[in-house]
Amino acid sequence: MIVVDDVHKHFGGFHAVDGASLQIAEGSITGLIGPNGAGKTTLFNVIAGVLKPTAGCVSMAGEDITGLPPHTLFGKGLLRTFQIAHEFHSMTVRENLTMVPGGQSGEALWNAWFRRGKVAAEERELLKKADEVLEFLTIDHLRDEKAGNLSGGQKKLLELGRTMMVDAKVVFLDEVGAGVNRTLLNTIGDAILRLNSERGYTFCMIEHDMDFIGRLCDPVICMAEGKVLAEGTIDEIKANEHVIEAYLGTGLKNKVTA
Repeated sequence: MIVVDDVHKHFGGFHAVDGASLQIAEGSITGLIGPNGAGKTTLFNVIAGVLKPTAGCVSMAGEDITGLPPHTLFGKGLLRTFQIAHEFHSMTVRENLTMVPGGQSGEALWNAWFRRGKVAAEERELLKKADEVLEFLTIDHLRDEKAGNLSGGQKKLLELGRTMMVDAKVVFLDEVGAGVNRTLLNTIGDAILRLNSERGYTFCMIEHDMDFIGRLCDPVICMAEGKVLAEGTIDEIKANEHVIEAYLGTGLKNKVTA
């Protein structure tokens, strides 16, 4: 689904991504781990069009998407979430979801004035879909709550819900577990697994919670110093000497338990 080929991203003399190459298979849930400063989020931003690479290329389903802006990639089904959730805090949870699909009839002044029936019918369909998404995510009881009042974990579920309002093909999740309690994290994990198995979503996630990564992800890719250091199952990654050294330093293998 996604091929990253020798991507570099430099900020002056700092090489945040330094020749990273990886593949994300269609239908997989791929984990991306690495110590702080490894270049994970910068690589996400390059893939998602937030940053243009200094060199290298990114392709999606065989199409070169290098440097395309986020709204273009959104239209192609490539979406991403953020470590800090971005919601419309003064709007309800339901309204946040209905805002997602582009090209709505009501956005055109002519339609708002002269084709109100079409606009109203489209809005009913969007509200129905939003309710289905909220039920899927088990937060339908929050549909009329202001999004700004949600907990951190609930906001992460809302971000996941946004990806369900459009024809998402591959979703990049940036630390979906950050600041989320264990109960809600399990709910988020269940939703990701269901979206993957029932709806064919491809996921790639940055995450520091190794239990969460181990439950969801295969393969797991480890980055360090802007490069891909290792790839394998979670057990192979835990046992990899280079990964252990990148995280903890030489000679500390016996301390790696998660």
